[in-house]
Amino acid sequence: MRLPHLDDVTTFTAHDGTRLAYRALGDGTPLICLPGGPTDSEYLGDLGGLSAHRQLIRLDLRGTGMSAVPEDPTSYRCDRLVDDVEALREHLGLERMDLLAHCGGANLAVLYAGRHPERVGKLALITPSVRAVGLTITGDLRTETAQLRRGEPWFLSAFQALERVATGNATDEHWKAIAPFSYGRWDETAQTHQAAGDARIDMEVVAAYGAPGAFDPDVTRAALARFTSAVFLLAGEVDLGAPPRTMAEFARLFPDAELVVQPGAGHYPWLDDADRFVTATAGFLG
Repeated sequence: MRLPHLDDVTTFTAHDGTRLAYRALGDGTPLICLPGGPTDSEYLGDLGGLSAHRQLIRLDLRGTGMSAVPEDPTSYRCDRLVDDVEALREHLGLERMDLLAHCGGANLAVLYAGRHPERVGKLALITPSVRAVGLTITGDLRTETAQLRRGEPWFLSAFQALERVATGNATDEHWKAIAPFSYGRWDETAQTHQAAGDARIDMEVVAAYGAPGAFDPDVTRAALARFTSAVFLLAGEVDLGAPPRTMAEFARLFPDAELVVQPGAGHYPWLDDADRFVTATAGFLG
């Protein structure tokens, strides 16, 4: 199904009456895009030019961006947001939809796929979080991945801050200091992107998203083992948040999954090498 070209924010009503917002970019077959964070979808941009291949439907999660703050703050919980994704599908009039999710948005995407497998065409998970499926990223693996950046001028101070984070004794300054590890190039574009993202984060929403009861990894793994649609996972070679080795474990949870590791990329691969990212992702989506 082809939706009309839209440039402005569009709103629709979730099942509990909360007004939710999305922005459509580009033309072509719709691709529903779920942001991480949880936050609004602004930081996704046009995903490095992916909007030239698909119409990107960027959803602002409830309480973020142009979406309304719900009356019930417990509705921020990830498993409860599955109903928001379903409401978006119904609003768009799509029988089946392709999903792309980044980082924490992947938790929501796999919960949706587990609950509504018949509604998902293709599923693209970009540097995904693993909370919903219960995988473990060890401190040793994060350290090993961080060491790939040893030649960078910012490495020493960032690595020292990472060690503090690993011991659980980090301050806000330490968390800010490890930001370069999220990008393949810690240049002006990356720094601006990081600062804008920091300004948008609402810690109340973040805490509620992963509140107790949000995830049941055993149930989700069992559902994904029965999920027959094609799945694409893209990992950044130097991403501490979603290291390629863990992404390979994630891919094995699906019957039909492809893993691509983007060389030199961090947690935002469309910023690190847009052409390579779009070629791989559009190639999967068709």
